[in-house]
Amino acid sequence: MSQPYEKVALIGLGLIASSMFWAMKRHDPSVHVTGFARSAATRDIAREIGLCDAVCDSLVETVQDADLVVLCVPVGVMGDVAAEIGPHLKAGATVSDVGSVKQAVIDAVAPHLPTNVHFVPAHPMAGTEHSGPRSGFAELFDNRWCLIVPVEGSDAQAVKTLTDFWISIGSNTAHMDPEHHDLVVAVTSHAPHLIAYTMVGVADDLGRVSDSEVINYSAAGFRDFTRIAASDPTMWRDVFLNNKEATLEILGRFTEELFALQRAIRTGDGDHLHDYFTRTRAIRRGIIEAGQDTDAPNFGRSAK
Repeated sequence: MSQPYEKVALIGLGLIASSMFWAMKRHDPSVHVTGFARSAATRDIAREIGLCDAVCDSLVETVQDADLVVLCVPVGVMGDVAAEIGPHLKAGATVSDVGSVKQAVIDAVAPHLPTNVHFVPAHPMAGTEHSGPRSGFAELFDNRWCLIVPVEGSDAQAVKTLTDFWISIGSNTAHMDPEHHDLVVAVTSHAPHLIAYTMVGVADDLGRVSDSEVINYSAAGFRDFTRIAASDPTMWRDVFLNNKEATLEILGRFTEELFALQRAIRTGDGDHLHDYFTRTRAIRRGIIEAGQDTDAPNFGRSAK
Protein backbone atom coordinates (compact mmCIF):
# COMPACT_ATOMS: atom_id res chain seq x y z
CA MET A 1 0.00 0.00 0.00
CA SER A 2 1.40 3.40 -0.99
CA GLN A 3 1.47 6.32 1.42
CA PRO A 4 -2.12 7.70 1.58
CA TYR A 5 -0.91 11.33 1.70
CA GLU A 6 1.68 13.04 -0.48
CA LYS A 7 2.35 15.94 1.91
CA VAL A 8 2.16 15.68 5.70
CA ALA A 9 2.67 18.46 8.24
CA LEU A 10 3.69 17.65 11.82
CA ILE A 11 3.01 20.34 14.44
CA GLY A 12 5.23 19.62 17.43
CA LEU A 13 8.39 17.55 17.05
CA GLY A 14 8.57 15.27 20.09
CA LEU A 15 8.54 11.50 20.47
CA ILE A 16 5.32 10.82 18.56
CA ALA A 17 5.93 13.22 15.67
CA SER A 18 9.53 12.12 15.19
CA SER A 19 8.48 8.47 15.26
CA MET A 20 5.74 9.19 12.73
CA PHE A 21 8.30 10.78 10.43
CA TRP A 22 10.72 7.85 10.57
CA ALA A 23 7.86 5.36 10.17
CA MET A 24 6.50 7.25 7.14
CA LYS A 25 9.91 7.30 5.51
CA ARG A 26 10.40 3.60 6.23
CA HIS A 27 7.15 2.87 4.42
CA ASP A 28 7.43 5.36 1.54
CA PRO A 29 10.47 7.64 1.20
CA SER A 30 8.65 9.78 -1.38
CA VAL A 31 6.23 11.35 1.14
CA HIS A 32 7.09 15.00 1.82
CA VAL A 33 6.97 15.95 5.50
CA THR A 34 7.16 19.43 6.97
CA GLY A 35 7.57 20.06 10.68
CA PHE A 36 7.29 22.86 13.19
CA ALA A 37 8.07 23.36 16.88
CA ARG A 38 7.63 26.54 18.92
CA SER A 39 11.15 26.21 20.30
CA ALA A 40 13.94 27.37 17.98
CA ALA A 41 16.27 24.96 19.80
CA THR A 42 13.98 22.05 18.94
CA ARG A 43 13.83 23.14 15.31
CA ASP A 44 17.62 23.30 15.21
CA ILE A 45 17.89 19.76 16.57
CA ALA A 46 15.35 18.53 14.04
CA ARG A 47 17.38 20.02 11.20
CA GLU A 48 20.58 18.57 12.62
CA ILE A 49 19.24 14.99 12.71
CA GLY A 50 17.34 15.19 9.42
CA LEU A 51 13.91 15.09 11.04
CA CYS A 52 11.41 16.20 8.36
CA ASP A 53 12.11 17.18 4.77
CA ALA A 54 11.62 20.80 5.77
CA VAL A 55 11.60 22.26 9.28
CA CYS A 56 9.65 25.51 9.09
CA ASP A 57 9.83 28.62 11.24
CA SER A 58 6.09 29.34 11.18
CA LEU A 59 2.88 27.37 11.42
CA VAL A 60 1.52 28.94 8.25
CA GLU A 61 4.50 27.77 6.22
CA THR A 62 4.30 24.30 7.74
CA VAL A 63 0.69 23.58 6.77
CA GLN A 64 0.92 25.11 3.29
CA ASP A 65 -0.54 22.62 0.76
CA ALA A 66 -0.45 19.76 3.29
CA ASP A 67 -2.84 16.86 2.71
CA LEU A 68 -2.62 15.81 6.35
CA VAL A 69 -1.86 18.04 9.34
CA VAL A 70 -1.18 16.26 12.64
CA LEU A 71 -1.26 18.16 15.93
CA CYS A 72 1.46 16.60 18.11
CA VAL A 73 1.43 19.24 20.85
CA PRO A 74 0.07 19.04 24.42
CA VAL A 75 -3.72 18.88 24.41
CA GLY A 76 -3.96 22.17 26.32
CA VAL A 77 -2.64 24.19 23.36
CA MET A 78 -4.29 22.35 20.45
CA GLY A 79 -7.14 24.85 20.26
CA ASP A 80 -4.71 27.77 19.93
CA VAL A 81 -2.78 25.97 17.19
CA ALA A 82 -5.99 25.16 15.31
CA ALA A 83 -7.04 28.81 15.46
CA GLU A 84 -3.73 29.87 13.95
CA ILE A 85 -3.62 27.33 11.12
CA GLY A 86 -7.34 27.21 10.28
CA PRO A 87 -7.37 30.00 7.66
CA HIS A 88 -4.32 28.55 5.88
CA LEU A 89 -5.37 24.93 5.40
CA LYS A 90 -5.80 23.50 1.93
CA ALA A 91 -9.36 22.65 0.90
CA GLY A 92 -9.91 18.92 1.34
CA ALA A 93 -7.06 18.52 3.80
CA THR A 94 -7.42 16.35 6.89
CA VAL A 95 -6.51 17.61 10.36
CA SER A 96 -5.80 15.02 13.02
CA ASP A 97 -4.02 14.83 16.36
CA VAL A 98 -2.27 12.36 18.65
CA GLY A 99 -3.65 13.56 21.99
CA SER A 100 -4.58 11.03 24.66
CA VAL A 101 -7.79 12.92 25.45
CA LYS A 102 -10.41 13.22 22.78
CA GLN A 103 -13.58 15.06 23.80
CA ALA A 104 -11.69 18.10 25.12
CA VAL A 105 -9.55 18.19 21.96
CA ILE A 106 -12.63 17.98 19.74
CA ASP A 107 -14.28 20.83 21.65
CA ALA A 108 -11.13 22.96 21.40
CA VAL A 109 -10.11 22.29 17.80
CA ALA A 110 -13.28 21.76 15.74
CA PRO A 111 -14.64 25.35 15.98
CA HIS A 112 -11.47 26.73 14.36
CA LEU A 113 -11.44 24.52 11.26
CA PRO A 114 -13.09 25.59 7.99
CA THR A 115 -15.95 23.53 6.65
CA ASN A 116 -13.92 22.38 3.62
CA VAL A 117 -11.38 20.61 5.88
CA HIS A 118 -11.85 17.17 7.44
CA PHE A 119 -11.22 16.70 11.17
CA VAL A 120 -10.46 13.11 12.23
CA PRO A 121 -9.00 12.86 15.76
CA ALA A 122 -6.76 9.91 16.62
CA HIS A 123 -4.72 8.53 19.49
CA PRO A 124 -1.75 6.20 18.95
CA MET A 125 -1.48 3.99 22.04
CA ALA A 126 2.29 3.91 21.93
CA GLY A 127 5.05 5.78 23.66
CA THR A 128 8.03 5.72 25.95
CA GLU A 129 9.09 7.81 28.92
CA HIS A 130 11.40 9.81 26.64
CA SER A 131 10.53 13.04 24.84
CA GLY A 132 12.00 15.43 22.32
CA PRO A 133 12.96 15.16 18.65
CA ARG A 134 15.83 12.72 19.26
CA SER A 135 13.56 10.20 21.01
CA GLY A 136 11.62 8.95 17.99
CA PHE A 137 12.11 5.68 16.13
CA ALA A 138 10.30 4.06 13.20
CA GLU A 139 9.20 0.95 15.09
CA LEU A 140 7.30 2.74 17.85
CA PHE A 141 3.86 2.00 16.38
CA ASP A 142 4.50 -1.55 15.17
CA ASN A 143 1.70 -3.83 16.41
CA ARG A 144 0.43 -1.09 18.72
CA TRP A 145 -3.08 0.32 18.50
CA CYS A 146 -4.13 3.66 17.11
CA LEU A 147 -7.66 4.64 18.10
CA ILE A 148 -9.48 6.61 15.42
CA VAL A 149 -12.17 8.85 16.94
CA PRO A 150 -14.32 10.45 14.21
CA VAL A 151 -16.38 13.51 15.05
CA GLU A 152 -20.07 13.76 14.26
CA GLY A 153 -20.51 14.04 10.51
CA SER A 154 -16.94 12.96 9.68
CA ASP A 155 -16.41 12.18 6.01
CA ALA A 156 -16.21 8.39 5.64
CA GLN A 157 -13.45 8.52 3.04
CA ALA A 158 -11.35 10.87 5.18
CA VAL A 159 -11.71 8.47 8.11
CA LYS A 160 -10.71 5.52 5.92
CA THR A 161 -7.69 7.34 4.52
CA LEU A 162 -6.43 8.27 7.99
CA THR A 163 -7.00 4.68 9.11
CA ASP A 164 -4.96 3.45 6.12
CA PHE A 165 -2.24 5.94 7.05
CA TRP A 166 -1.84 4.52 10.56
CA ILE A 167 -1.85 0.97 9.22
CA SER A 168 0.87 1.95 6.74
CA ILE A 169 3.21 3.01 9.56
CA GLY A 170 2.71 -0.17 11.55
CA SER A 171 -0.36 0.31 13.75
CA ASN A 172 -3.41 -1.76 14.38
CA THR A 173 -6.50 0.45 14.32
CA ALA A 174 -9.91 0.63 15.94
CA HIS A 175 -12.69 3.21 15.84
CA MET A 176 -14.19 4.57 19.05
CA ASP A 177 -16.50 7.36 20.14
CA PRO A 178 -14.94 10.19 22.20
CA GLU A 179 -16.64 9.50 25.53
CA HIS A 180 -15.79 5.80 25.50
CA HIS A 181 -12.23 6.57 24.40
CA ASP A 182 -11.67 8.89 27.34
CA LEU A 183 -12.93 6.28 29.79
CA VAL A 184 -10.82 3.47 28.29
CA VAL A 185 -7.60 5.48 28.40
CA ALA A 186 -8.36 6.61 31.95
CA VAL A 187 -8.12 2.91 32.87
CA THR A 188 -5.21 1.88 30.66
CA SER A 189 -3.04 4.99 30.80
CA HIS A 190 -4.13 8.03 32.79
CA ALA A 191 -4.83 6.47 36.19
CA PRO A 192 -1.71 4.24 36.06
CA HIS A 193 0.42 7.30 35.37
CA LEU A 194 -1.15 9.21 38.25
CA ILE A 195 -0.62 6.26 40.59
CA ALA A 196 3.02 6.00 39.48
CA TYR A 197 3.57 9.71 40.10
CA THR A 198 1.98 9.29 43.52
CA MET A 199 4.09 6.28 44.51
CA VAL A 200 7.30 8.04 43.51
CA GLY A 201 6.14 11.11 45.41
CA VAL A 202 5.44 9.02 48.51
CA ALA A 203 8.95 7.59 48.41
CA ASP A 204 10.35 11.09 48.02
CA ASP A 205 8.39 12.26 51.08
CA LEU A 206 9.18 9.26 53.26
CA GLY A 207 11.81 10.68 55.59
CA ARG A 208 12.97 7.38 57.04
CA VAL A 209 14.00 6.07 53.62
CA SER A 210 17.14 7.77 52.41
CA ASP A 211 17.59 8.91 48.83
CA SER A 212 20.37 6.40 48.32
CA GLU A 213 18.17 3.51 49.48
CA VAL A 214 15.34 4.50 47.15
CA ILE A 215 17.73 4.72 44.22
CA ASN A 216 20.03 1.78 44.97
CA TYR A 217 17.32 -0.74 45.91
CA SER A 218 14.82 0.10 43.18
CA ALA A 219 15.40 -3.07 41.14
CA ALA A 220 11.83 -4.25 41.66
CA GLY A 221 8.42 -2.57 41.31
CA PHE A 222 9.51 0.91 42.28
CA ARG A 223 11.93 1.07 39.35
CA ASP A 224 9.06 0.59 36.93
CA PHE A 225 6.96 3.24 38.68
CA THR A 226 9.85 5.68 38.14
CA ARG A 227 9.98 4.85 34.43
CA ILE A 228 6.33 5.82 34.02
CA ALA A 229 6.75 8.86 36.26
CA ALA A 230 9.58 10.13 34.03
CA SER A 231 7.09 11.03 31.29
CA ASP A 232 6.70 14.59 30.05
CA PRO A 233 5.16 16.71 32.85
CA THR A 234 3.51 19.29 30.59
CA MET A 235 1.74 16.63 28.56
CA TRP A 236 0.45 14.82 31.64
CA ARG A 237 -0.65 18.01 33.38
CA ASP A 238 -2.83 18.80 30.37
CA VAL A 239 -4.13 15.23 30.15
CA PHE A 240 -5.46 15.24 33.69
CA LEU A 241 -6.93 18.73 33.40
CA ASN A 242 -8.73 17.72 30.21
CA ASN A 243 -9.98 14.27 31.20
CA LYS A 244 -11.18 15.04 34.70
CA GLU A 245 -14.45 13.10 34.83
CA ALA A 246 -13.16 9.78 33.48
CA THR A 247 -9.94 9.90 35.51
CA LEU A 248 -11.77 10.73 38.73
CA GLU A 249 -14.25 7.91 38.11
CA ILE A 250 -11.44 5.37 37.71
CA LEU A 251 -9.54 6.75 40.71
CA GLY A 252 -12.71 6.35 42.77
CA ARG A 253 -12.93 2.70 41.78
CA PHE A 254 -9.21 2.29 42.49
CA THR A 255 -9.66 3.72 45.96
CA GLU A 256 -12.48 1.24 46.69
CA GLU A 257 -10.27 -1.66 45.59
CA LEU A 258 -7.39 -0.33 47.67
CA PHE A 259 -9.56 -0.09 50.77
CA ALA A 260 -10.66 -3.72 50.25
CA LEU A 261 -7.03 -4.84 50.05
CA GLN A 262 -6.17 -2.81 53.15
CA ARG A 263 -8.96 -4.57 55.01
CA ALA A 264 -7.75 -8.00 53.82
CA ILE A 265 -4.21 -7.28 54.97
CA ARG A 266 -5.38 -5.89 58.31
CA THR A 267 -7.62 -8.90 59.03
CA GLY A 268 -5.21 -11.50 57.67
CA ASP A 269 -7.57 -12.58 54.88
CA GLY A 270 -5.05 -14.51 52.80
CA ASP A 271 -7.73 -16.15 50.64
CA HIS A 272 -8.98 -12.76 49.46
CA LEU A 273 -5.45 -11.60 48.62
CA HIS A 274 -4.59 -14.83 46.78
CA ASP A 275 -7.80 -14.79 44.75
CA TYR A 276 -7.35 -11.11 43.89
CA PHE A 277 -3.73 -11.54 42.78
CA THR A 278 -4.63 -14.63 40.76
CA ARG A 279 -7.33 -12.70 38.90
CA THR A 280 -5.10 -9.72 38.20
CA ARG A 281 -2.21 -11.93 37.11
CA ALA A 282 -4.44 -13.22 34.32
CA ILE A 283 -4.67 -9.67 32.93
CA ARG A 284 -0.91 -9.65 32.50
CA ARG A 285 -1.04 -12.94 30.62
CA GLY A 286 -3.72 -11.48 28.36
CA ILE A 287 -1.53 -8.48 27.51
CA ILE A 288 1.34 -10.78 26.55
CA GLU A 289 -0.92 -13.05 24.50
CA ALA A 290 -2.20 -9.96 22.64
CA GLY A 291 1.38 -9.13 21.65
CA GLN A 292 1.41 -5.85 23.60
CA ASP A 293 4.41 -6.80 25.75
CA THR A 294 7.02 -9.51 26.11
CA ASP A 295 7.18 -12.38 28.57
CA ALA A 296 10.98 -12.25 28.50
CA PRO A 297 12.55 -12.09 31.97
CA ASN A 298 13.01 -8.59 33.41
CA PHE A 299 10.56 -7.20 30.80
CA GLY A 300 13.10 -7.96 28.07
CA ARG A 301 15.70 -5.61 29.49
CA SER A 302 19.32 -6.26 28.69
CA ALA A 303 21.20 -8.11 31.42
CA LYS A 304 23.97 -5.48 31.22
